[in-house]
Amino acid sequence: MQGEKYLFVVSGPSGTGKDTIVARLLADHPEIQHTISATTRAPREGEQDGVNYYFVSKEDFERKLQNDEIVEHTCYCGNYYGTLRSEIERHMREKTPVILVIEVEGAGNIKRLYPGATTVFVLPPDIQELERRLRARGTEDEATIQKRLTRAQTEIANAIHYDEHLVNVEVGPCAESLYTIIQYHIQYGRE
Repeated sequence: MQGEKYLFVVSGPSGTGKDTIVARLLADHPEIQHTISATTRAPREGEQDGVNYYFVSKEDFERKLQNDEIVEHTCYCGNYYGTLRSEIERHMREKTPVILVIEVEGAGNIKRLYPGATTVFVLPPDIQELERRLRARGTEDEATIQKRLTRAQTEIANAIHYDEHLVNVEVGPCAESLYTIIQYHIQYGRE
């Protein structure tokens, strides 16, 4: 599809700070947009429907899947997460840089559907820091933290399939590095 070079996918293990990096990038560079994913999980404190996610029921999510309204999805820790086709294709038509923050499986699906998209993998400085960040959230029980850490090892092993890589030591510089990647791929990426 035309406009694929304006599509950017950011992934990384839970706790790497990918959402924080993208939030900083968007605050500093409002010309870049962010897709809003649909999810069946409950909102965390401070999250708003239509701003952070579209919070939907499992039945509604499955209906959207059947109607081909979701281009990628995953089930993570018992909840669905997915990207609405309308969200990304509108931005590509408008030639507006757009970022999807999604899981590793979803990133592979997006790259297959939109080969001109750029995938960016965010890594933690090390696994101990990743665990510290997960615990500092205070939003999950021990079993969920352990699931996230186990899954992180598999996700990091798949980082080799990404176009670009960032290590999030500090949010500000990492967000600016992401901005540089976006500018480069818009200028030199395939249409």
